[in-house]
Amino acid sequence: MYKLLLTPIITIFFCTLVNSQSLSEKSADSKISNLTNANFSSQNDNKPTTLIPTTINDVVISGTVFDKETKDPLEYATISFFNKSENKIETGGITDSKGNFSIPIKAGLYDISIEYISYKKQTILNRVINKNENIGAFYLDINLEALQVVEIIAEKTTVELKLDKKIYNVGKDLTVRGGTVSDVLDNIPSVSVDVEGNVALRGNDNVKILINGKPSGLVGLNSTDALRQLPAESIERVEVITSPSARYDAEGTAGILNIILRRSKLQGLNGAVTTNVGYPNSAGISGNINYRTGDFNFFNTTGYSYRESPGKSITKTEYFNESGPNTFLNENRKFDRNSRGLNTNFGVEWYITDSASLTTSLLYRDSNQNQDATNSIREFDNVGNILNTSSRFDPEKSTDKTTQYSLNFDKIFDGNSEHKLTFDFQYESSDEDEKSLISQDGTEAERVDTYEQQDNILLQSDYVLPIGEKSQFELGYRGSFNTLDTDYTLEFYNNGVYELDTNVSNNLVYREYVNAAYTQFGSKIKNKFSFLFGLRMESTRISINQITTNDLKKKNYESLFPTVNLSYEFSENQSLTFGYNRRISRPRSRFINPFPSRSSATNLFQGNPDIDPSFANKIDIGYLNRFGKTTLNSSIYYEHATDVFTFITEDTGQTALVGGTEVPVIKRSPINLATNDRYGFEFTLNFRPSNKWNLNGNFNLFKSITNGFYNNVDYGAENLSWFARLNNKYTLPGKIDWQTRVMYMGPSEDAQNKSKGMLSTDLAFSKDLFNDRASLAFNVSDLFNTRKRQTTSTTPTFVSYSEFQWRQRSFNLSFTYRFNQKKKKDGENGGRGNGGEDFEMQG
Repeated sequence: MYKLLLTPIITIFFCTLVNSQSLSEKSADSKISNLTNANFSSQNDNKPTTLIPTTINDVVISGTVFDKETKDPLEYATISFFNKSENKIETGGITDSKGNFSIPIKAGLYDISIEYISYKKQTILNRVINKNENIGAFYLDINLEALQVVEIIAEKTTVELKLDKKIYNVGKDLTVRGGTVSDVLDNIPSVSVDVEGNVALRGNDNVKILINGKPSGLVGLNSTDALRQLPAESIERVEVITSPSARYDAEGTAGILNIILRRSKLQGLNGAVTTNVGYPNSAGISGNINYRTGDFNFFNTTGYSYRESPGKSITKTEYFNESGPNTFLNENRKFDRNSRGLNTNFGVEWYITDSASLTTSLLYRDSNQNQDATNSIREFDNVGNILNTSSRFDPEKSTDKTTQYSLNFDKIFDGNSEHKLTFDFQYESSDEDEKSLISQDGTEAERVDTYEQQDNILLQSDYVLPIGEKSQFELGYRGSFNTLDTDYTLEFYNNGVYELDTNVSNNLVYREYVNAAYTQFGSKIKNKFSFLFGLRMESTRISINQITTNDLKKKNYESLFPTVNLSYEFSENQSLTFGYNRRISRPRSRFINPFPSRSSATNLFQGNPDIDPSFANKIDIGYLNRFGKTTLNSSIYYEHATDVFTFITEDTGQTALVGGTEVPVIKRSPINLATNDRYGFEFTLNFRPSNKWNLNGNFNLFKSITNGFYNNVDYGAENLSWFARLNNKYTLPGKIDWQTRVMYMGPSEDAQNKSKGMLSTDLAFSKDLFNDRASLAFNVSDLFNTRKRQTTSTTPTFVSYSEFQWRQRSFNLSFTYRFNQKKKKDGENGGRGNGGEDFEMQG
């Protein structure tokens, strides 16, 4: 209904805005402020593009550029004029679809350069220009050596630093070929993914994940499972935003991970297809294709995957019995999982004029997962005699579907790509259904059904105004309107029929409406000092409607979020950055639901309807130094959070019958503790001794101090932990790339839990084929089968040790074929519409 009402309104708005400027645009020459923006000139105009407007004293220099071998015109070839007297590039332009250029310029003495990617450069030295002149035709040769150089540069430049974020290009990572988005994130500095797929940034799992700058149906209701199903090949880069500016949503105390998907803007048809097979049994095919003709660019990314992921866990618990000797319970769980997933994203980008574009896309995701979990439980007395045994079989089947429709309008003013207005509309609908038919000791016992249906509407608009050459003002609005309906039913088998458990079964409707407005101003002073100051206001309206008990609860709050980002460049290779921002973490609907949900007969999770959002103030100081063949990127950070979420484990006082014995039922719930202070240090070191060898490492050391009491129990805790990642890539004879990755996650501890360290090793080999149009890659994930979580939990009534392995060692073979695609230098992409790309002063 929202979509039907909003779409015609938005369309009328676009048409009005574009038509209001059509007369002036038709009468003016095409004016583009840089080469990136030049790529959006109309194909049908066939006028060569210039970088500056014509003035009264200008003369016009024209000519044509061709491919020497094929004699075809070269579109987007670059012509630049170097002013000899002022020692700078005076102006420049690019060729049109027929290879023609026509560039206005002041009279003077110039060196003229004619360039095109992967072609040999031509230069005319000391050319006197004092009248309108056609300087002729230029025929450029293919530079075969440059093709190889382009590849080396693209491989070397894996990280790009901006004032408020770090951008990691992931295209050359061999260890994730044929893998998933979750695998990609686990190889990004500062990011870690645990054995259950939970993503953390600098050890903090309260991280916001965006797709192309916005929340997306590609992540779905269950982001952990969704990230494991999306193909790694669909990602172009990942933006790690540890000190977000005011433009970004304030949600996520750890920061933001923005995943940018591949999308080309080259003329004609181009794309790539990847297939993969593996063990344990897995197979998949994914591809991206783009077709640009004239003013339209059609793009599609589609992937299908099948994956089996066997896993296991063990839990050993000792119960402290006041009236007798302690008893012991050993639980062994085996997981046989398989998943099938299809995701596709189709869109059209229409370049309405040289300065306006409209993009619409439709995303669809459909996944099915089956998990057969077998629990074997044995109870012992204090001398090791078996008292009871039981088994529990839980075959869970789940379906997850998401449909998302999005519309983006992008308007550039006065031929200046930095002066622009954007508008985004997004409607998303997701539903997930999980069903289990549980048997206990070979007989039917329980039937569980969890159904979630979510609708989300996003409205966003941003306006950016350059002030002079080095300053920029920005303001914007963002509205997010989310409704989540969760229906949970639990039935027990009794005397041949299933009976509903009304103590647990419930229906919760959770609504979260967030309206936000922001403004920010930034500038660069004397090419050394940069600053970006911002302020964001968010108004949150939450309603918790427990349909089962007819209990409605509302929470409303407004908050301000200031941001400060500073940068000082000592030299071209050395800089210092400072960032401050305030963040919020809102409780999820599951955290609020007062009805308990069961993971087993003896384990419950129960939400807390009185839980409040947590706020955090963060400071980040970064240092970058490039010296010789080495690049050091380091930072220290501090975060102070209030009302932090902490999960406590309590004995409910109830018992469950397991194998003929009454066993205590344990409940896990979230609470707001008083404060949490987290501080740490991290660095990333890249060393490239030669073109064949690239070595980089990432180290992160952090300490967390939690203070707080709950029910007169001190839950304060200190935790010192760290993780390190080492990547080594070497080109063997025969141009075979060999990559090894080793990661160690250090031990961690909180008030009740102590976890051991975890080591994992990945190995990969890759070979380019068919003149670099194809690649064959083989990789092994968790080479030594050591990726396991080992935790000891201690409470006043019991102590337990658990070991969990989500997925065992796996092997994967992938083949990629590219058509009409060239490996490009860093910075050539230059596309619009990916979100979060503005005011990116180099740090």
